Amino acid sequence: MTPLPKGYVHIYTGDGKGKTTAALGLALRAAGAGLKVLIIQFMKGQEYSETKALKRFSPEIGFIQTGRRKCIRKEEVSDEDRREAHRGLDLARQAMLKGEIDLLILDEILVAHWFELVSLDEILSLLDARPRCLELVLTGRRAPQELIKKADLVTEMRAIKHYYEIGVPARKGIES
Repeated sequence: MTPLPKGYVHIYTGDGKGKTTAALGLALRAAGAGLKVLIIQFMKGQEYSETKALKRFSPEIGFIQTGRRKCIRKEEVSDEDRREAHRGLDLARQAMLKGEIDLLILDEILVAHWFELVSLDEILSLLDARPRCLELVLTGRRAPQELIKKADLVTEMRAIKHYYEIGVPARKGIES
């Protein structure tokens, strides 16, 4: 397939479930249409059911994790977390500038910003360097207004009801 004539910037944000899931759905659709996809997950170094499945789609869908193997809370941020987040930004910039991908998904980059692992200026700089034909997706809670203004499509996932509230733990293949 030829590259997209024009790419757009998507943001999937909010406190509801489904941001990563929506981005992965778009990755599958794009790969099915013959587009080259790269997903970079920030703050995630552990294996999930989706990471196992994504390996089956290589090389149409490239997948890289940047983060430690354990989940962190905002008050637990370390220099290693910052280094890993910056590694993700560097990989994103390199991939964009090579021009070999059509869709770039930066999963949880907005949380990496909220945790102060990457700055707003660094993310804006990445948006400014984006080639015209590259589709770019940013996911995570708490999207800054400056990014929302620059994006072409913004979807907010809002929690209305979730079985977590009655104590149902994450289920393999559904939430993990």
